[in-house]
Parts: sequence; structure tokens; C-alpha cells
Amino acid sequence: MKNLSPEKLIESLEWRYATKKFDANKKIDKNTWASLELALILSPSSYGLQPWKFIIVEDQAIKDQLKAVSWGQSQVSDCSHHVVFAIKEKMDEAHIDAFLNQTAKIRGIEASSMEGYKKMMLGDLVTGPRSHMISEWAARQAYIALGNFMTAAAVVGIDTCPLEGIDPVKYTEILGLAGSGWKVVVACPAGYRDAEDKYATSKKVRFDAKDLIIHK
Repeated sequence: MKNLSPEKLIESLEWRYATKKFDANKKIDKNTWASLELALILSPSSYGLQPWKFIIVEDQAIKDQLKAVSWGQSQVSDCSHHVVFAIKEKMDEAHIDAFLNQTAKIRGIEASSMEGYKKMMLGDLVTGPRSHMISEWAARQAYIALGNFMTAAAVVGIDTCPLEGIDPVKYTEILGLAGSGWKVVVACPAGYRDAEDKYATSKKVRFDAKDLIIHK
């Protein structure tokens, strides 16, 4: 595997910004988008449980509906692909079993050999104290996937804009998730910046390294 150079990584992250205006006429090609969907799938999560679904919206009519419940932000309707992050509202044994069965299938082992791991997850997330804040736990996992997606997009030259300025309840309804056990927490339009987006050339504002990094 050929690793990305440190210089290229920083160059990509310097290039990335929260895109305010997308070119509505420019779409992400299929191969590039396929790689970004895989980046979503490859995102890390606690226990590896992946308590999420990624709804990819390309249909213009649906994007227009979502714009109306996103404070009217044009990125939602003008982007190429609108990624909506939904989380599992309640962790249960069935989801854990599905994960362990998939692990057994992929790694060629018996699911029963992970019984101790299953009991640990159940005791933590299903019957333990964290079961009472499981939506918050799942939302944190979704934000890991969001960050992973945005970095991957920057590396391949795709613009993004994380959006918390949405109505999650309305999103959940519009996307047909109400009553499904899944709910929307955040969204991220992706595409190509418009040439007229003045923020594309604005310098990044970050605190100095000495104010953020502590070496011990």
C-alpha cells in the first residue's frame, strides 16, 4: 500500500473548508462516490458496533424538502450528494448478535467463541448505566463517521459542509425513518464548491499549536 504523504495530507486539510455554496451543475462521478461510501462504511465505532445508517440523497425533490427544514441552507439542494447520518435509537441484543455473526462470517470463526465479548457489550450498552444514554453514545459514533467522511472527501478533492442546522425530527419523517428505531442526528452535503463562494479563499482561523497541543 502506498501511503499518502504527510505533505499531501496537510495540503488536503488546508484546502478543505465548510463549503457555503455548491456548484449545482457539477456532480461527483460514480467511482469517486463509491470510494466515499466505502469510507463511511470503514469508519471506526465503539466496539465496532456501527450503530448508524447513512442515507445518501441525490433526488432533487427530496433535497428540496430537506432544504426547507435546514434553515433554508442552499448547500442541501445544490450539492451533488447529501449524506444524512441516522443512529439506532436503542441498542439491543439483536443488533449485537448481527454484528457478532458478521464478524464470525468474515473472520471464519464461531460466533459462540465471542460470548464473553457479547456479555460485555450487553452489560454496558443494553442493561448497564450507558443504556440510559444510548442515543448520546450512538450520536458520538455518528460524529466519528462524519469526521472520517469529511477527511476522506478532502483527500480526493470533494467539498463538504457539516450541518447541525437541521430539524432532525423533520428529516427523520421526510426520509421515512419515523417509527423505524432510527433517527437523524446530523447531515453533510458533498459536491464541488461554486466559483463564487467567497469563503473558499478565506484563511483558516485556528489557535496556535502551543495553545492546543500538550506534550508530556
